[in-house]
Amino acid sequence: MDPEPGPSSSAGTDPPPPPGPSQPPPQLSRYEAQKRRDWNTFLQYLRNHKPPLTLARCSGAHVIEFLKYLDQFGKTKVHAAGCAFYGQPNPPASCACPLKQAWGSLDALIGRLRAAYEENGGAPDSNPFAARAVRIYLREVRDAQAKARGIPYEKIRKRKRGGDGRGGSASSSGAAAGGSSSSSAVAPAGEVSGGGASS
Repeated sequence: MDPEPGPSSSAGTDPPPPPGPSQPPPQLSRYEAQKRRDWNTFLQYLRNHKPPLTLARCSGAHVIEFLKYLDQFGKTKVHAAGCAFYGQPNPPASCACPLKQAWGSLDALIGRLRAAYEENGGAPDSNPFAARAVRIYLREVRDAQAKARGIPYEKIRKRKRGGDGRGGSASSSGAAAGGSSSSSAVAPAGEVSGGGASS
């Protein structure tokens, strides 16, 4: 006269209930999402490099090579020294000069990659994105683009203080730059030039 097993006696062998809706992962900020995309892009570049490069063997020279590679995807018109529109912030017609990455975009990119390198286990003293050669390259790009477009970055920064009458002309120069085909690339330049990772 054994008791029949009731529903409660088999509870220990039942599979656990299916998990309820799990907590969604925390939403990344725009900066963090962009940093992750940039990091993945750089790692892909290393894999496609001829010969393929490991992160441990990456140097400041490879970072500069990566920045030059990115120029083919740029949206900022940078006039060559022989162009009739060289030094004009608002040229009246189009020309055959190449599109490149804006200095501000490159400067912000290096800042994100520098942080991502250390977040992914890289030692600060071996960070290729912090190499002196990279800082010099960014400074040269900034100066070359300022001359080619006739918009010195120093004047753009002065307009924020609202000084003398020249501030107004610099402001209109900045507006002219924003109105060109490089408006999306010029916007970050104002943001990062104050912080001056490359200055």
